[in-house]
Amino acid sequence: MQITSIAAIYFLFFVMSGFMMLPFGVKTADEAGIEKVPGQADSAPVNFQPGKVAARASIVAAVATALFVANYTYGWITAADIDFLPKPPSAAD
Repeated sequence: MQITSIAAIYFLFFVMSGFMMLPFGVKTADEAGIEKVPGQADSAPVNFQPGKVAARASIVAAVATALFVANYTYGWITAADIDFLPKPPSAAD
């Protein structure tokens, strides 16, 4: 597998894990006991820290990419392993 393919797979895992990490560690104004600004949404985070989200997402993406590349190299799970659809009858049947 080429390094550019690994980088593209890492980027995809990073974006996916970044969206998955967004709700963790976030407090709303009601949960933090802080007054809301007029017009503020009830679900708006009080202290959003994108650096922490990016750090967590990069760790998760690195692990997922390593597992993906190892599976590609060693063939632990193939497409035939996850194909649960019944095979259509052949013309000879």
